[in-house]
This record gives sequence, structure tokens and C-alpha cells, in this order.
Amino acid sequence: MFSFCSDPSTLEGGKWLACYLTTGKHMAFYQSFGTVLGLLFVTAPVALLFGFLGAMAARSHFTPMRWLGRIYMAVVRGVPDIAFFLFFVIALDQGIEWLRHKALCPDWTEPVRQGNDFVVCPAAKMPLSSAPQWIHDTYSFSLAVFTFAIVFGAFAANVLFGAMRAVPRPQMETAEAYGMSHRQAFWRIMVPQMWVFALPGLSNLWMILIKATPLLFLLGIKDIVYYAKELGGYKTQAFAYPHPDWRVFYFLGLLVFYLLFTKASQIVLDKIMRRLTHGQATLGASFDKEVTA
Repeated sequence: MFSFCSDPSTLEGGKWLACYLTTGKHMAFYQSFGTVLGLLFVTAPVALLFGFLGAMAARSHFTPMRWLGRIYMAVVRGVPDIAFFLFFVIALDQGIEWLRHKALCPDWTEPVRQGNDFVVCPAAKMPLSSAPQWIHDTYSFSLAVFTFAIVFGAFAANVLFGAMRAVPRPQMETAEAYGMSHRQAFWRIMVPQMWVFALPGLSNLWMILIKATPLLFLLGIKDIVYYAKELGGYKTQAFAYPHPDWRVFYFLGLLVFYLLFTKASQIVLDKIMRRLTHGQATLGASFDKEVTA
């Protein structure tokens, strides 16, 4: 990064630290913060969509759809996250490769299952071994987003399902009495009001999602925790920048990052709650009035 970093053995003090913090691995470490933030801001709306669809399915009048929504919430919420990540990602990846194998290699005669190995033709690999690195990274990131969305979508579905049931039923009946269809009453009466009841639960899910980002390493993504462990570990003289075990400092930095990020998230969520409860006879609105009085 700097011209004086050509010979690390001659560096001391501030110059040594400047060169050390701008190595290629440290640059990848800094970029991994963007990966974590990107995962959060992409996963959150996708998980919310899954949750909304799951909640709608759980309250459907069509029995198979209702059972599908409730089974989705019960099963995914009942499986430990780490077990779901280990199983679902492998199953999804192999499922994609199996479909590509059937479509692209119909003349393949060897079995796909060979003992503990899952073997498909080279053209069916996802992604291809010859693909550039950014395709491999994008594929891993997409799997991570989808997996996180499935898991946290189930929790969001349970929160939204409860929020829909919290909206007073007489309001829906009044809307229908004024000539609204059931669908119109749902979108115009229930949906706008349910967010007030859902936001506390959804805000907790957002915090849990932030804390769950270290699970990215299970999906083969080098996240900030991975780099903190690698960079902070003891480095002997065989390395260009030898140093003792500094993991405590790296993890302390991650602690500060997560605390600041969750604090900022709480401030934003509080503002959203105040806006949603403005002018409504809810506990949140009453509390805001007492605070501002």
C-alpha cells in the first residue's frame, strides 16, 4: 500500500503498523464487513417476504395451504440454526447439481451416489470449476441469503401471524359491513395496523439476525470472525509481519462493531415505532406522549 512497505523487516513503530494494517489479508478483512452488511440488508427484506407469505398461508381458509404455513413455522423454528445450515445448504446445493446433471448429462451411466460421495458430470457442477472467482462468491452469497431468509422467515411468519390476530376483529367486520371485500379489508385495515404489533418482535429478529452472521463460515464464506481469528493468531518469524497472539484485540474490535451497529439499529427501530404509533391508541403512542410531555 505504501512505498516504504517493500521491506517489512526494516519497519518500526507507526510505519510497521501502517503497513501491517494495509496488507492484502487486512484489505480482505475490511471487505468482509461489507459482506456482512450486504447479507443483512439483502436478507432482511427477503426473510420478511417469506414471513409474510408464511403468515398468510397459516391463516388461509384453504386447509392444505394453512397446514403448509404452520408446518413451515413449526419445523424451521424447531430445528437449531446450526443444524439447519449444515443440512439445508448441502441438500440445496446437491439438489441444484442433480437437476443440472439430469438436464445436461442424460448419457451419464455412473450412479450419482457413490458411497459418501456425490458425483455429477463436470458440466453440472454449480458453479463450474472454470468459472471466475466472483461467480463462486456470488453463488455462496446467494445460498447464504436464501438459507438465512428461510430460517428467519419462519420466525417472522410467527410474529406476523400473531400480529394479524392482534388486530381487533370488529374492525374487519365493520369494513366488510361497509362493503369491502375480505381481501380489501385485509390489505386496507389489517395490514397497515398489524405492523404496530409486529415491530417489537421483528426488531428482536433483526438483532438476532445480526448476531447470527458468524454462521456464514458454515457456508464457506470468509466473514469478519474468520479473518479476526486468522489475522489475530500468533505469527512466527516465517511471516512478513510476525506478532504475538492478538486475537483479543481483533475480537474486541468486532465487539465494538456489533455493539455500535445494534445501537444504531435500535435508534432507527425506535423512530419507526414512534412513527407507526403516532395518533394511535396503543401503548407505544401513550408512552411517547408521556415522554414528550
